[in-house]
Amino acid sequence: MHTIMLKAKLHMARVTHAVLNYEGSCAIDGELLDMAGIRENEQIQIYNVENGERFTTYAIRGEEGSRLISINGAAAHLASPGHRIIICSYAHYSEAELENHQPALVYLQEGNHVSHTSNAIPVQLA
Repeated sequence: MHTIMLKAKLHMARVTHAVLNYEGSCAIDGELLDMAGIRENEQIQIYNVENGERFTTYAIRGEEGSRLISINGAAAHLASPGHRIIICSYAHYSEAELENHQPALVYLQEGNHVSHTSNAIPVQLA
């Protein structure tokens, strides 16, 4: 049996561009992709904190160090520059792999600069 688990997350990224007339996808600063372990062309889920939109696309590599987060193609209707988004990727893990699985969590602040990283989401308190 395999379980689908969170693989990586870029938390509270700011959309820098929305390009409607583009083939599609989400361009992400290559340094951020590497830090999160998200591969080019990997399926990603995007959750828009501003308007609640949730959509699936794939990651493409943006210019290293640019802090670019560009929502392209039809998805440009779902997120605008300045919107805060959460970008997640998921993977299938076997029971054996789950024993040591830890997601790569990258937390961003203004300007899409990394504030910190983690491998565990904090327990939510009541």
